[in-house]
Amino acid sequence: MNSPQSNQSSNNDDSDGEQYTPRTPRRTPMACTFCRGRKLKCDGRPICANCNRRGIPCSYVPSLHRSKASSPGPTR
Repeated sequence: MNSPQSNQSSNNDDSDGEQYTPRTPRRTPMACTFCRGRKLKCDGRPICANCNRRGIPCSYVPSLHRSKASSPGPTR
């Protein structure tokens, strides 16, 4: 006795060999000053959606990247 659920699950299999890979969201290379200060998700556009919605100027200031390799490790 086959239930409708077992028949449907076999129909959902990909028969052409392609596997579904979920899309990972792209990371914005730099957040604007407002979004960085408020810890908001910035879309990285010249005028981001958060600043546009609030009607404030949107500015990008390059951040100082700290390299993990150049930082001194713990001494023993």
